[in-house]
Amino acid sequence: MNSTDIPAGTELRDFLALPYSELEDLNLRAKAQRQERVPMRALQEERLRYLAQEPRIKALTVLFSDLEGRLHMLDYDKKFLLRAHDNLTFDGSSIRGFTAQRESDLRLSLDWSAFYWGPADIFGPGKVLVFSDVLDREGRPFSGDIRGALKKLANECYTKEGYALNAANEIEGFLFKGLDAERRFHETGKFEYVNTGGYYHSLPGDPLRTFIDTVAEVQRAMGFQNEKDHPEVAPSQFEINYNYGEVVAAADQIQLYKLICRQVATKLGLTASFLPKPVVGVNGSGMHTNVSVSKNGKNLFWDPKGSEQLSSFGWKFVDRILTHGNDICLMLNSSVNSYRRLDPHFEAPNQLKASAIDRGSMIRIPIGNERSMRTEVRSVAPDANPYMVMLAVFKTGLDGTVSSLKNLRQADRYLPDNIYDALDAFRNSDWTAKLLGEEVKQRYADLKEASADRCPRLLGTVVKPEEVMFHHEVYNQYLWSLF
Repeated sequence: MNSTDIPAGTELRDFLALPYSELEDLNLRAKAQRQERVPMRALQEERLRYLAQEPRIKALTVLFSDLEGRLHMLDYDKKFLLRAHDNLTFDGSSIRGFTAQRESDLRLSLDWSAFYWGPADIFGPGKVLVFSDVLDREGRPFSGDIRGALKKLANECYTKEGYALNAANEIEGFLFKGLDAERRFHETGKFEYVNTGGYYHSLPGDPLRTFIDTVAEVQRAMGFQNEKDHPEVAPSQFEINYNYGEVVAAADQIQLYKLICRQVATKLGLTASFLPKPVVGVNGSGMHTNVSVSKNGKNLFWDPKGSEQLSSFGWKFVDRILTHGNDICLMLNSSVNSYRRLDPHFEAPNQLKASAIDRGSMIRIPIGNERSMRTEVRSVAPDANPYMVMLAVFKTGLDGTVSSLKNLRQADRYLPDNIYDALDAFRNSDWTAKLLGEEVKQRYADLKEASADRCPRLLGTVVKPEEVMFHHEVYNQYLWSLF
């Protein structure tokens, strides 16, 4: 860049902007500290000391998620945060599904283990990112903060049983022409592909390949430890895979993954969409969720003599999820649009069964070894709340009941094909109250029903503007209030 290209005054600023290789080193070190379970107090002291001593940092971006899984961000001035990091408050009534106006005050508790250095060209110079838990006004865990509920489950499993809950997600999405393509869908009535090459095929330098390469570089710099990336089956569809992680870290990475994709797409003048089925007639997008449980470094899902080399512990985990599959379907497929994806004509994982080879099964048993053995929950949509997905899958797999249904793993049963049937199953289930608590369960169901009621009841063969414009990741507050 020539000096003449720099906006006036920018050259006088001295904000943190690190090379990608240096960012990767910093983020991998922070990731290792998280994996090693370094005490939070020690991490807090180290991070605060770093912030105080690094003059080029101007702000800390604090991230939290609402009940539906939409990511929210607040920028705190660094000097203010150093003084008030233990007393960060916000108005919960402004967040859909959080609190009523009369009880609006909530607190943010910084999770210093979930600390990231982001590339300056994507997130802006002089900033670092940290996830937070949400507390009520008395400082107790807020019931609507599903990240906090997931962290509690993970900590209890580790403390009581020595279990480490592990997850890796394969998150598909679409890349469309133009900025804000989802928000403009009610005006245009269509999404335009940037590439029609299909599975694994995208030439170097074309828009889809440029997008994928850039996202992969950002992920690498943020410590994702990438594995592979490629165009997916449908035109203009992508998937960028990365290494597994401890369950809360894995859910955080899903939120970062989608944020990075959207930021990179915007910089290219495009839109990254995680609608499960934005275009009828082609494969939809899923978020295949690979899970395992380990203890003392040993993978409890592995048994070389087990059926498909999955241990009895692993098969019981699978049986519990199949038993409660309809109960938790709304937690894994949380939007009107997601039920378009549960279509058997497009490798849809809508059958309540388990298989090593049938990709129409809700659960697949991939080929594995002692290190990689896992189960893959395929019926998860990419717009679901990742913390709710992990909570539902792991708590159900570990603590759910097992049906007495004959031949449970191959029974002729299907997941709901519309959100109202999923809502009924969710509301009528005792198990979902155990997962979320009765109050949060009711609040979540009400949110989903309110969105569904804004859309035509029958899906039909055309994506309706309402199922996009009132979608929880897309919705425009102005349009919502005009309904």
